[in-house]
Amino acid sequence: MKQYGAEFIGTFWLVLGGCGSAVLAAAFPGVGIGLHGVSLAFGLTVMTMAFAIGHISGCHLNPAVSIGLWAGGRFPANKLLPYIIAQVFGGIVAGGVLYLIASGKVGFSVAGGFASNGYAEHSPGGYSMYAALITEVVMTMMFLFIIMGATDKRAPQGFAPIAIGLGLTLIHLISIPVTNTSVNPARSLGVAVYVGGWALEQIWLFWLAPIVGAVLGAVTYKALVSE
Repeated sequence: MKQYGAEFIGTFWLVLGGCGSAVLAAAFPGVGIGLHGVSLAFGLTVMTMAFAIGHISGCHLNPAVSIGLWAGGRFPANKLLPYIIAQVFGGIVAGGVLYLIASGKVGFSVAGGFASNGYAEHSPGGYSMYAALITEVVMTMMFLFIIMGATDKRAPQGFAPIAIGLGLTLIHLISIPVTNTSVNPARSLGVAVYVGGWALEQIWLFWLAPIVGAVLGAVTYKALVSE
């Protein structure tokens, strides 16, 4: 239960910190943090939680990561469902807290997207469904490759949270214009449930693509760097 609780808290922090930076701070007049700041915020949430709870649960914070680590032989199948439930619940609770904060401003509306992921007319840069699908698969594939490598027992010890956090920052710098960056089904669902409509209609892609990418990344690392 401690592991599941850690995953709930960690995913809560990821969604609140990452999506919160996008909703509350990205376009703040005069000092908005923009794409660069939001990218860094997502990376910082993972890095800080990796140091805080990595020794408790492994700090997955992401159903795709849990599934990828299972595919790579690093995580037992019997813990997959409880981890995913804890992650999804943590994301949704964080989305609710963010909604309560954001709705305290006059004129707030989820019509602006509420940091949801999307494609076609709901892509920040107007990218197609196919572009979004490829982006999410490849970005999650590389994320799992980084995670597998950074946490390998042969890698320098103690630096994994930094590598993983910076890896997620880079992923956001690349892909925010395409999909608003998911690579994490719990992050996507955590805010989409409050937007409803198109955000939930397109959520399938932000579950399917990250999971496929995660499995590909983990299997690729395992094949290339096997003992």
